[in-house]
Amino acid sequence: MPTCPSGHDSASTDFCDICGMRMGGAAPTPVPSPASVPSPAAVPAAPEVTGEPCPQCGTPRTGQFCEVCGFSFASGTAPRPAPARAAKPDVSAPSAPPGAAAGPAASGAAVAATGPGKPGPGADGSAAPSSAAAAPDAAAPVPPAAAGWSAVVTADRSYYDSVIAESGPDAASIEFPGYCPERRFRLTGREMRIGRRSVSRGLEPEIDLTGPPTDPGVSHLHAVLIAEPDGTWAVLDPGSSNGTIVNGNEIVTGVRVPLHDGDRVCVGAWTVVTLQAPAAT
Repeated sequence: MPTCPSGHDSASTDFCDICGMRMGGAAPTPVPSPASVPSPAAVPAAPEVTGEPCPQCGTPRTGQFCEVCGFSFASGTAPRPAPARAAKPDVSAPSAPPGAAAGPAASGAAVAATGPGKPGPGADGSAAPSSAAAAPDAAAPVPPAAAGWSAVVTADRSYYDSVIAESGPDAASIEFPGYCPERRFRLTGREMRIGRRSVSRGLEPEIDLTGPPTDPGVSHLHAVLIAEPDGTWAVLDPGSSNGTIVNGNEIVTGVRVPLHDGDRVCVGAWTVVTLQAPAAT
């Protein structure tokens, strides 16, 4: 099995599926968070971290979701399996009505970007771990407004510059990508995981930021978008290595932060996820 520069055994031969480093390249440099944590008055206190082992993979708990496999400690359910590549719905297709049974298109899969030169997220065909306990949650109705939202992923130069400015001298080794196509994901289901797929861990997030180009600051399970009862979405960081920034402020691990149309969720060294509400009719 190939070994990446950081010493990980990888099932992939182009990029390490543990740390995301290009095989044969230089070891990745950790990316520190570019913003300070907001005051306690602005954000509620984070829940107590117990360190209990995840029943799915045994990883110590650091928040509401397992950092490795995505298990939800709050609901006691494992992540839904990712659908096959052929089952990805067209971004222009209407969303399923509330209460419809969850099929491949309703499981939260990422859809291909629209327009020439804007391919959808890559996938290697592997499925995320699942359990029978996840079925009731996946079939639960989603408010129509929540299902009409979308997330646009871009590489943002200004955010990258702010990260480098706040980092140490080794941050200069992290280069802004010369080309990174815009990707658009329709938000469906109850949750949309943001991160990088891992073949060895059987993890394939719905918003897959694996690349290329691969942002070295993005964790395999970096953040989770959660559908709210009022038809909007919220974001939660389950304990990523480098934190999650919403509109310039780092959010507290394990605390759900409401999102609005146009809000920017920054992860890694240059990746920005912009939320877009459904168009008014």
